[in-house]
Amino acid sequence: MTTEPPSVLYNELAPWWPLLSPREDYEEEAAIYARALKAAATPEPITVLELGSGVGNNASYLSSDFELTLVDRSPAMLAVSRALNPACEHIEGDMRTLDIGRLFDAVFIHDAIIYMTTEEELRATLATAARHCRPDGALLVIPDHVRERFVTTSGHGGTDGADGRGARYLQWSWDADPTDTRYETAFTVMLRQADGRVESHHERHTCGLFPRNTWLDLITEAGFEVDALPFEHSEIEDGVCEMFVGTRAKPASLLRH
Repeated sequence: MTTEPPSVLYNELAPWWPLLSPREDYEEEAAIYARALKAAATPEPITVLELGSGVGNNASYLSSDFELTLVDRSPAMLAVSRALNPACEHIEGDMRTLDIGRLFDAVFIHDAIIYMTTEEELRATLATAARHCRPDGALLVIPDHVRERFVTTSGHGGTDGADGRGARYLQWSWDADPTDTRYETAFTVMLRQADGRVESHHERHTCGLFPRNTWLDLITEAGFEVDALPFEHSEIEDGVCEMFVGTRAKPASLLRH
């Protein structure tokens, strides 16, 4: 299991995330996730475990439909989320090894799954999902990319705050070696303080890139009946992104009754 260097973006810069990636940008996608979770679980889910919840932007919308438990490795990101989502349970933990000792109606893993860069890490994370999901519960996983559809991309964003602060970022992703299970993403972040001072930060992340069939096979291996569904969002080109939606299989002992 790999050990990543500390990320300034997810630690020291966590308080800037409401400006780097505003909550309002997540309303449409959160509605997509809510529909998928409700369709995959029988009966519809009430309790949902989110692994890699970040500052809780998706959770701030999903919490109107579900009782959420939010897990992230970064205490700084969790602190921002607690302020945004005070009614949600927050737990500091690693999605590869987490065991909180109870079952949920659904498990949700958004783009934090991209930091699983080997099949071993991906398998461990999916085992965590299975360990926490009740029979006939739902799993929803949304990686940013699969191998077959990967193209070099760039993006930017950010906004200004009422207090005079502002934040902007540039993100650039590419595949340096098409024979491995990784791609690279570089971030440049510029932050303007209320007094006009501007500082910049740069860091490079290594992310996981797996073929579609690897996702399907490993989710099935973890104990879910899985399907790949299109991610249909007004700001994303059709056919570019998919969601992996699973239903937790009942243990054989239950099927015999």
